[in-house]
Amino acid sequence: MAAEKLRDLSQPIDVPLLDATVAAFYGTGSKEERAAADQILRELQNNPDMWLQVVHILQNSQNLNTKFFALQVLEGVIKYRWNALPVEQRDGMKNYISDVIVQILKHDWPTRWKSFVPDLVNAAKSSETICENCMVILKLLSEEVFDFSRGEMTQLKIKELKHSLNSEFQLIHELCLYVLSASQRTELIRATLSTLHAFLSWIPLGYIFESPLLETLLKFFSVPAYRNLTLQCLSEVAALTFGEFYNAQYVKMYNVFMVQLQAILPPTTNIPDAYANGSSDEQAFIQNLALFFTAFFKSHIRVLEASQESIASLLMGLEYLINISYVDDTEVFKVCLDYWNSLVLELFEAHHNVDNPAAVANMMGLQLPFPGMADGTGSQLLQRRQLYAGTMSKLRLLMICRMAKPEEVLIVEDENGNIVRETMKDNDVLVQYKIMRETLIYLTHLDHDDTEKQMLKKLSKQLNGEDWSWNNLNTLCWAIGSISGSMMEEQENRFLVMVIRDLLNLCEITKGKDNKAVIASNIMYVVGQYPRFLRAHWKFLKTVVNKLFEFMHETHPGVQDMACDTFLKIVQKCKRKFVIIQVGESEPFVSELLTGLPTTITDLESHQIHMFYEAVGHMISAESDPQKRDEYLRRLMELPNQKWAEIIGQARQSVDVLKETEVIRAVLNILQTNTSAATSLGTCFFQQISLIFLDMLNVMYSELISNTIAGGGPFASKTSFVKLLRSVKRETLKLIETFLDKAEDQPHIGTQFVPPMMDPVLGDYARNLPDARESEVLSLFATIINKYKAAMIDDVPRIFEAVFQCTLEMITKNFEDYPEHRLKFFSLLRAIATHCFAALIRLSPQQLKLVMDSIIWAFRHTERNIAETGLNLLLEMLKNFQVSEFCNQFYRTYFLTIEQEIFAVLTDTFHKPGFKLHVLVLQHLFCLVQSGAVTEPLWDAATVPYQYPNNEMFVREYTIKLLSTSFPNMTPAEVTQFVNGLFESTSELPAFKNHIRDFLVQSKEFSAQDNKDLYAEEAAAQRERERQRMLNIPGLIAPNEIQDEMVDS
Repeated sequence: MAAEKLRDLSQPIDVPLLDATVAAFYGTGSKEERAAADQILRELQNNPDMWLQVVHILQNSQNLNTKFFALQVLEGVIKYRWNALPVEQRDGMKNYISDVIVQILKHDWPTRWKSFVPDLVNAAKSSETICENCMVILKLLSEEVFDFSRGEMTQLKIKELKHSLNSEFQLIHELCLYVLSASQRTELIRATLSTLHAFLSWIPLGYIFESPLLETLLKFFSVPAYRNLTLQCLSEVAALTFGEFYNAQYVKMYNVFMVQLQAILPPTTNIPDAYANGSSDEQAFIQNLALFFTAFFKSHIRVLEASQESIASLLMGLEYLINISYVDDTEVFKVCLDYWNSLVLELFEAHHNVDNPAAVANMMGLQLPFPGMADGTGSQLLQRRQLYAGTMSKLRLLMICRMAKPEEVLIVEDENGNIVRETMKDNDVLVQYKIMRETLIYLTHLDHDDTEKQMLKKLSKQLNGEDWSWNNLNTLCWAIGSISGSMMEEQENRFLVMVIRDLLNLCEITKGKDNKAVIASNIMYVVGQYPRFLRAHWKFLKTVVNKLFEFMHETHPGVQDMACDTFLKIVQKCKRKFVIIQVGESEPFVSELLTGLPTTITDLESHQIHMFYEAVGHMISAESDPQKRDEYLRRLMELPNQKWAEIIGQARQSVDVLKETEVIRAVLNILQTNTSAATSLGTCFFQQISLIFLDMLNVMYSELISNTIAGGGPFASKTSFVKLLRSVKRETLKLIETFLDKAEDQPHIGTQFVPPMMDPVLGDYARNLPDARESEVLSLFATIINKYKAAMIDDVPRIFEAVFQCTLEMITKNFEDYPEHRLKFFSLLRAIATHCFAALIRLSPQQLKLVMDSIIWAFRHTERNIAETGLNLLLEMLKNFQVSEFCNQFYRTYFLTIEQEIFAVLTDTFHKPGFKLHVLVLQHLFCLVQSGAVTEPLWDAATVPYQYPNNEMFVREYTIKLLSTSFPNMTPAEVTQFVNGLFESTSELPAFKNHIRDFLVQSKEFSAQDNKDLYAEEAAAQRERERQRMLNIPGLIAPNEIQDEMVDS
């Protein structure tokens, strides 16, 4: 049976069974067993398909003899059956053997196999087939050493291999040149070019520029069979930078290349069409061409600018690159866009810093030997801008024609050509939009007039139908919206008056629902991007808002959502304009809006109505007269309040009305509408919430609802009606939390709203089944404590009693259940520790132990938010206990436990995001013992054989023991050095942090991993510096993203 299984080679061979057979052959079993094993192994060796199993056996066998057997099979095939094998099988075997040789080389070369390169080169000279294989091995070796070596070999070994390759490259170089000059065999030449491509990025430059190599490559560029490989090699050379030593060669290389390129791809070619209709080789050629131009220009454009005879070919190269940028391929466009962004940024920064010649000169690599040169720099800048003016103008058109879709646009064309609502955000498109927007803003700053002219020209072509298409209008409007804030206000106003008028006209004259939806989407996007313009032009603002109200009746997918989004965005930035009486008006716009509100929202869905209410709430909050404000609020809430009064009236007569699904749905909708208004109104919502608050508590926490939720057994919480009831309870809590959070800190609000909630909300939470407890109760009381701080101190024991024990039981069974409760529970605990610490001190030792255990449990959590909340909470506790009268008692009980647990998560790669906080906790602990703040010994005198002179000495020794046990791979001297270093750097946080980073990498736990989380703080600081840079350039941060109060009086 076993023999039959091994003989069936149609599936991967059973390696353990083969191991057993080989062991039987070499083993001390009976004569019959050895004979049977010999018979099977001979049959396998003679089976023509057996060699296909060799790789599988070598990878999976645990037996050395089995591996030798597999290699014998391979040797037999190569010796006796090579020519009979299909080509793909021979290629597969060659690749595998080449890989094996490279893996051996990584261990044995150069120390144990010194003559490897001469051996290989000599073997290569014996035949063209062997030479081709040798080229493959050299290519693999270069890739292994230079591209894939991180984390697989030690730095010393990598350095040694690189040095050996460099020192012996002359032989390889001579071999490559010999093949390229003498061979007629296509496969060999291609293999040689491939190998060169792998070597060119790191070999000494003399081999490229002081030998015939570059000439040879340029000669091969014109041969179709080698064009792509040669172009890849030339791109590698183009990307090299090495001072100015080889500038003349670079200019010559570029000019020869351009002459050849014009013969291959004439400048008049329509490259996007050629790409669309081309073969895969032709498409690869255009991709490689983009890589060549971008690499060359990034590194050497200055050299071409400086050489008068090269300027024409430089501009032609940029023209080629612009044409390639129109190719309909995302990857090709990304390559081009990346370069355009860097070129435009360089030109813009020189233009932007023109008042600071020294900075410009430094940035452009110019010299300023004495003050009189400043004017010279200015003229150089001007010349450079003039040189690229034509290219930049074409680039503006490219950006306008290909602008990516911004996040705010919800209406897209699907693959069938229908206009639909977007269902999922495409992150690649958003990243592309960000880069294109930035590039277009720099281009606008370089020439505002040309940008305006190109956009208006393209818009007029939309109006007269010459250039009309969904895509053309979309990209144009996305481009117009993207440059908001980059023009001077006067020019922006003039430009936008024309744009908005033309778009509104286009909407009127264009027929067809889909067409109108596309135009509507674009109008909404553009107006949403220009709040500064709308604030300065009331008539346009009013026209735009009324147009949005029209779109709110348009049932085409996505239009209503976008109308509500845009309305909210505009109101947030222009709210004052709606509450004052404008010239020619008899009442403020908000009053007119409230009169027509029932009609405006009649076609909107619930979530859209909530957004609408939030927007009107912003308007009302801008009214400074309290009487008018309350009147507007009363009118706004009239519809939901009527429905609410009707339901409450019915419930008072018969509570059974609350068992009807439709009634509960209506209640949920009313509460959500209130929450939306409370979000934007804050304190001003006081009048409305006072009206419904007690009824809301009585209804939502009535016996009926609690009994319905609890009475259906363990699965009741899964039924749709109970889910609905729970949604209502959650929304009640959310409404109260939103109001208390947004309201200004006025004590009378706390005293009016908090006491009535204590019993129904906390009591209900404690009494309910775990599945029926709302996590919003925890976040509500966290908000209350954060808002009213120490005033809540007397209520903490009651909150603690109601939620602590029962929530802990829910969340400590595992790391997955009740995720919402987890985070909110620790947020509540943190609020108590921060504002009501005195209440924590009053807890019994058992209760405090529960708190500390739960904190440790939190920061062990692999869910980042929970671990971070736990660590922040721990830091609060440590600092508060340090200055309390219980300092000694607390630290004697918990110091060593905390240190041990923090080191456990710090050295565990699952908790890397918490690194910054782990460091702060350790720094606090070590500073504490160094400063002598803990006056009683931290060690247990009963178990420690001798007394330490102080706590610092004890903690030092304890930490050394702890880490030595955890990291047996580190020597005692290394651990001691680390611990001593910690104590020496406690007062210097950056040094303390770097010391720990080094230890983590040295400990091997983190050595071959992505360690960016260890540098998260530095990365955040870099992002903030970038934001500050962007704030200094008008338009780079969109007006909607600037969190100002946007004074619009």
